[in-house]
Amino acid sequence: MILIKGVKLGHIAGIALWPFILLKSKNPSDRIIRHEKIHLRQQLEMLILPFYIWYAFEWFVKWIRYKNVAKAYYELGFEREAYRNEEEIDYLKNRRFWNFIKYI
Repeated sequence: MILIKGVKLGHIAGIALWPFILLKSKNPSDRIIRHEKIHLRQQLEMLILPFYIWYAFEWFVKWIRYKNVAKAYYELGFEREAYRNEEEIDYLKNRRFWNFIKYI
């Protein structure tokens, strides 16, 4: 994992692009870093490229379903797992393999 802080990301606080975490703030919260670390784990589990394909496909399907960009994003299995567990400090230590599946 390589943290890159102070990146211009518009309204996005952070983004995980294996093996990097790009962060808008030069002093990001631990919560944001944990959220993005969850995404790095998801990406690694799926051998990176399939993660991005699945992410884009699922987002597209949910965008058609909800007709709302933000709603589609927040309903993604990957995002649901990350948002629901970003406060748990030891989440990645106890997380099961492909745990995001239960959030789809």
